[in-house]
Amino acid sequence: MKPFTENVIQIIKQIPSGKVMTYGQIARLAGSPRGARQVVRILHSLSKKYNLPWFRVVNAKGEIAIRDEEAHVSQSIFLEDEGIEVVDGTIDLVKYQYHPD
Repeated sequence: MKPFTENVIQIIKQIPSGKVMTYGQIARLAGSPRGARQVVRILHSLSKKYNLPWFRVVNAKGEIAIRDEEAHVSQSIFLEDEGIEVVDGTIDLVKYQYHPD
């Protein structure tokens, strides 16, 4: 496994309940500032295998970016279950974005 992929997995695992991070933020922290799309691919292909809290990752605008309706609704429900307010598919990043040390 490539170091970037390992870093992405570790960062996502550390997102606490009730918080979100963006694809780009994770990519920057993992060592590839332009790697947001790679983060998307990693989440898509490895979330089940590594039990990643995929639903805590949103786009740079705080929007749920998943197009599949069922997955979109699931992500909203999972976030709301953790106390995150989702309004029209959008999360307030000022209030809910996680910034690791």
